[in-house]
Amino acid sequence: MEMRGSQNSKKSLLHKACFHNRQIDLVIKFGHTFGMKTAISIPDDIFEEAERLARRTKRSRSQLFSDAVKEYLARHTTDDVTEAMNRVCVDVGVDDFTASAARDILKRVEW
Repeated sequence: MEMRGSQNSKKSLLHKACFHNRQIDLVIKFGHTFGMKTAISIPDDIFEEAERLARRTKRSRSQLFSDAVKEYLARHTTDDVTEAMNRVCVDVGVDDFTASAARDILKRVEW
C-alpha cells in the first residue's frame, strides 16, 4: 500500500494486484461517496450561499450538492407519478360518481 504525494490524492490508496502476469493499479478513494464526479457552473451568489450552508451544517460541498439534487429529484418525481395517473384517468374516463367520490376523499386528506 502506497500513499500518493499530492494533496488531492492523499485521500486515495493505491493497491497493486497481479492477474495473469499483468499488474493492475486499483485506486480506492475515500470520500463521502464512490459516485460520479462532475463539474457544474452556478452563479457566484448561489455558490457562496451553498458554501456557508455547508460550513454551518458541517457537511462537505459534495454532500450538500448531492443532498440538494436528491431532494429536487424526490420533489419532481412525484410530478411524473401525477402525470401518469392523469393520463390513466383520461384514457379510462371518469364518471360523475367517481369524480364526486374522489373530491370527497381529497377534502378529508391532509395536504
